[in-house]
Amino acid sequence: MKKILTTVLLMTVLFVAAPVFATPTEGTPGNVSGRSVVAGLASLIIWPGLGQLINDNPVDKNVTHAVLGLTGIFRLWSFYDGLVDRTGGVWHNRI
Repeated sequence: MKKILTTVLLMTVLFVAAPVFATPTEGTPGNVSGRSVVAGLASLIIWPGLGQLINDNPVDKNVTHAVLGLTGIFRLWSFYDGLVDRTGGVWHNRI
């Protein structure tokens, strides 16, 4: 029973997150550099939003990442966002 509930929970999380990856965001990817690698790792290990601050993103994007960092799964997106130095994509019905 425990395995079934865990599987259902995992599938629910995956299907809820799937639409986010299906549509392109309004942000544009930058280049991966030494600075963006450090920014991505800072977002993953320390706190989301810190990497966006290192990449000199606008304040509203930094705050958005920091607040959504309260959810554990958002660290992965923030890591990717910092790693590729993605600019833009703040709200506009997306992050």
